[in-house]
Amino acid sequence: MPSADQNPKTLYDKVFGDHIVNEQEDGTVLLYIDRHLVHEVTSPQAFEGLKNAGRKVRRPDCTLVTVDHNIPTSSRKNFKNVEEFIQENDSRLQCTTLEENVKDFGLTYFGMGDKRQGIVHIIGPEQGFTLPGTTVVCGDSHTSTHGAFGALAFGIGTSEVEHVLATQTLITRRSKNMRIQVDGTLHPGVSSKDVILHIIGVIGTAGGTGAVIEFCGSVVRGLSMEARMSMCNMSIEAGARAGMIAPDEITFEYLKGRPLAPKVDSPEWKKAVKYWSSLKSDDGAVYDKTVLIDAKDIVPTLTWGTSPQDVVPITGVVPGPDDFVDENRKASCERALEYMGLTAGTPMQEIPVDKVFIGSCTNARIEDLRNAAKVVRGKKIASNVKRAMVVPGSGLVKQQAESEGLDKIFTDAGFEWREAGCSMCLGMNPDILSPQERCASTSNRNFEGRQGAGGRTHLMSPAMAAAAAIAGKLADVREHLISSPVVKAQNKVDVQPEYEEPTTEEEFERIMDEPADNEPHTNTTGSSSTGLPKFTTLKGIAAPMDRANVDTDAIIPKQFLKTIKRTGLGSALFYELRYKDGTENPDFILNQGVYRNAKILVVTGPNFGCGSSREHAPWALLDFGIKCIIAPSYADIFFNNTFKNGMLPIIISDEQVLAKIASEARAGHEIEVDLVNQEIKDAQGNKLASFDVEEFRKHCLVNGLDDIGLTLQQEGKIRSFEAKRSLDTPWLDGTGYLKRNRGQPTMIAAAPVPKTNRGDLKTEPLEW
Repeated sequence: MPSADQNPKTLYDKVFGDHIVNEQEDGTVLLYIDRHLVHEVTSPQAFEGLKNAGRKVRRPDCTLVTVDHNIPTSSRKNFKNVEEFIQENDSRLQCTTLEENVKDFGLTYFGMGDKRQGIVHIIGPEQGFTLPGTTVVCGDSHTSTHGAFGALAFGIGTSEVEHVLATQTLITRRSKNMRIQVDGTLHPGVSSKDVILHIIGVIGTAGGTGAVIEFCGSVVRGLSMEARMSMCNMSIEAGARAGMIAPDEITFEYLKGRPLAPKVDSPEWKKAVKYWSSLKSDDGAVYDKTVLIDAKDIVPTLTWGTSPQDVVPITGVVPGPDDFVDENRKASCERALEYMGLTAGTPMQEIPVDKVFIGSCTNARIEDLRNAAKVVRGKKIASNVKRAMVVPGSGLVKQQAESEGLDKIFTDAGFEWREAGCSMCLGMNPDILSPQERCASTSNRNFEGRQGAGGRTHLMSPAMAAAAAIAGKLADVREHLISSPVVKAQNKVDVQPEYEEPTTEEEFERIMDEPADNEPHTNTTGSSSTGLPKFTTLKGIAAPMDRANVDTDAIIPKQFLKTIKRTGLGSALFYELRYKDGTENPDFILNQGVYRNAKILVVTGPNFGCGSSREHAPWALLDFGIKCIIAPSYADIFFNNTFKNGMLPIIISDEQVLAKIASEARAGHEIEVDLVNQEIKDAQGNKLASFDVEEFRKHCLVNGLDDIGLTLQQEGKIRSFEAKRSLDTPWLDGTGYLKRNRGQPTMIAAAPVPKTNRGDLKTEPLEW
């Protein structure tokens, strides 16, 4: 759907503009969503909302569902069904609830008995569900991964998951344009993971806030699709709404033969490639910010602290508070050193590790496993390493790796070879760290408790993690490479897909992981939901919090995410801060006197709510009783999620004004927030500050309006957009994807599953 406007545009401008269903004068946009990925953690409450309102899923053909976050990654040799396989009650409930919703709404589902099951951000590209120029969303912040294809891909909260399911649209606004250009030649042993960690170290975890980052330059153009995905995956760790890379021949080659991509040499393929080729920033396009990076400055890089911006070269040392000028960074450094059990000045290569994890949506693709295997081959993990795990990102990645003999290389070295899933990336499953255990991890976040309460995480590339396993401590991969450098070229499964038809009803049910009776039961139209309580003024105790970069794992640790309800999370709010050894921490503000009944949170540090897209963070705040947060800045997704729950996040960027408000909070005084007049007042009614709020969001809060109900009033415009979309980009309609057989309305034919033979480790990338 190329735009007719000839003004120079960025890649983001083009894709965003091609998906506008309606735009209001204040800049509020109704954006059409081409692809929706769904998993078990952020969807139960969304489906419940649909059922309560009598709404259906608008585009089942554009929706793909799997389980990944909290499923076990142990052997599935004896797998029969989720009910018997998953031991943890809360994890099992989330997964069985998802399966019920898949049945009820007639959605395509890759369950645990299906080889195509895997991490959402790996199976989307793998299946060709992710395509250039599309809008892609998921209730997961690392949806930014798909931007590697020139897609506009971003994480959303559960309320927005419900909105997309019901309307196939989102209410949003334009983001800023940011360009990060990386030129030069990478040193041997340096991967795209090192590049993105280096970038985050340069710009910080809030460096991309409010923007979509376009990665470009000779280094980026030379990367494989899998390496590009790793970079875009972590753009959210730089605070960005999304990351994008212009599609090119490397992109098109990757997509050839993918089950859900247009068939090669068909008229649709030719039309698609013509459109995809136009998806690059025009000469003269304007960016709000540009960052230039020289490849020669990048060496193997890893984290030392509890934020992805806490990075150093492997040849460096652990920094100390005096190495930072900013007072927030000094304080964060002190906390991080204490949590990580590190001493400033310690060489990174002298830090021993207890566990090694190779996996996650960042680094669990076949190329990642090949790179790690090159380091491991013929060696043994160090005796002090308690556990080393390799977790493929999907069943098809696992199958391909086994056909190349990678599994044997890892197991011979002492690694565990696991089934597909998110695994130790966020520790919502049995794969977790014990307190004070140190892990060399290929995942994307090193927040406190991310991989297990008290666990200590160092982020790095797969090759670096493999080197740490062999050395028993953080190590420079360049000292462990035997022959060829880390692969950066294109690779694919080396066999043609063959259709594998189930031969028995039992086999079919196992592949589909759903009962035979899967008629849609609740996806019928009905009345709209009742909306939200009106927010006009709020008066109450304000609790002060002097912290920067308060992430969603700190707001509510992941062990409390295994719920299918929106309520009951107040007791888990700031759990690691509120409780020590199972008892209340008297030093934490919400455990003190009047602050136990706080309705407002005053945060003096920037970037509140960074990290995950999980809507559980605002739910926990709201359940505790906090309806308003005042802070200098927020992470984009958290900021959006609060509005969706009838909460008000206020930005006060003036330090002196914020200090005045915080002073009232520290004194235990009430504060009044007047949304109608956009003012903050003290208990006597004296004005402390004015604040800005987008007119549309204010209108919705003041009137308690339901976003979905508002959007459905635009039904005619949505339908017209879809009709034009089908003409312009017919490959985006899922008619060839969601195949249905007569007499079985929602039975879905299995997509081709590659059959491979075990082979030796390839030192060069494979061709399709």
